[in-house]
Amino acid sequence: DPRGIYRCETESKKQIRPLQVHYRMCQNCIEVDAPTISGIVVADVVATIFLAVAVYCITGQDKGRMSRGEGRAPLALRWGRE
Repeated sequence: DPRGIYRCETESKKQIRPLQVHYRMCQNCIEVDAPTISGIVVADVVATIFLAVAVYCITGQDKGRMSRGEGRAPLALRWGRE
């Protein structure tokens, strides 16, 4: 537990004002190191790419259908020729 009063000394052995440190550690903390963080980042990137490919594949299947508005003249052209 790093709580306590600390004093710094200069090269001439002169002490500077004391510094009191209050540090609270949690009881259920998990230590996160560099491999854990990199694993989380890689998993996030893979999941994002997988989701993007899935959305692309699902939306790419509807290209054969015509929507309701295709094949008709726009309203502005029809009204202008009367």
